[in-house]
Amino acid sequence: MDFKDEIKQFGERVEKLKNQITTEEATKNAFIMPFINALGYDVFNPMEVIPEYVADIGIKKGEKVDYAIMKDGQPTILVECKHWGEGLDVHNSQLFRYFHTTKAKFGLLSNGIIYRFYTDLVEKNKMDEKPFLEFNVTDIKDNQIEELKKFHKSYFDVDNIVNTASELKFMSEFKTLIGIEFQTPSEGFVRHFAKQIYPGVLTAKLMEQFTALNKKAIQQYINDLITERLKSALKSEHDENKKEEELDAAIASDAATNESKVETTPEELEAFLIVKTILRQKINASRIVHRDAQSYFAILLDDNNRKTICRLYLNGSKKYIAILDDQKKEVKTELVTIDDIFGHAEALNNIVVVYDLDKKGLN
Repeated sequence: MDFKDEIKQFGERVEKLKNQITTEEATKNAFIMPFINALGYDVFNPMEVIPEYVADIGIKKGEKVDYAIMKDGQPTILVECKHWGEGLDVHNSQLFRYFHTTKAKFGLLSNGIIYRFYTDLVEKNKMDEKPFLEFNVTDIKDNQIEELKKFHKSYFDVDNIVNTASELKFMSEFKTLIGIEFQTPSEGFVRHFAKQIYPGVLTAKLMEQFTALNKKAIQQYINDLITERLKSALKSEHDENKKEEELDAAIASDAATNESKVETTPEELEAFLIVKTILRQKINASRIVHRDAQSYFAILLDDNNRKTICRLYLNGSKKYIAILDDQKKEVKTELVTIDDIFGHAEALNNIVVVYDLDKKGLN
């Protein structure tokens, strides 16, 4: 399972279990520890993760942060946890104090559902007030997973994360501000556009009118943008379907024209049975069909010419099996005897799995 699938699966698990989690300690055990583990760190190895890490603050001794993720004997990520039902806004000051007294470069504040990553972009060795990365793990986006992946033990590189953290932080703040302005345009925002379309004095009454028009114009623009995107997507899908239909028709026509010239040999049928024997352990044998052509003998899944399992060239002086690569190009391998097809069992099974996964993805 790759990292993306693992995080998606983890998010689904959190959504299912959260109502059963009643304490902060249970949140740590059920959500936070598995999350740290998903990042590739062994939560039971004190060389990698230390629970209740001591972070003394001035004369105040014995202060502890919930977890410290270690690298080369030093804390690199401090993790402060709260119960999943708690909001996080009132707790970042606690992590702020811990960050200041350690050599950690990153802070993570989480309630097991919301994850906020902090660093020191504004002032060195002083944790920023706002996170540079924040996400809800039960509704995490693909681009957020890509950023989170940088914290995985296998890819962790402080400089790489810091270089992108600034862009992430300011991009997030821009999106927040734009969202606010679009929902409730400020006077400065409205005045900026009003001056460009109205040459006179902007009275209070005009500003009130322009504020309403500004909000309405933004909403209409967004709706038009969405409509155009939908039209474009539907057109692309229609064009693609049309091409596939034309291809099917051309293949059917070609098959009908050449049908009288094609003769299926006993050897080709025997080869078909070998492929069928290999695949019936994975799928229903009725899904495996053959189509004979003048130049080759094709074996298909679901009688679909876009799901070619393999092609067999058995009528020449040399015999070949051809399997299509990712670019739908043939990769031919010589067969001394048709029994050599058994040696391609893994590749044939993999092709069928890929076709079925594509089908599920479309559904």
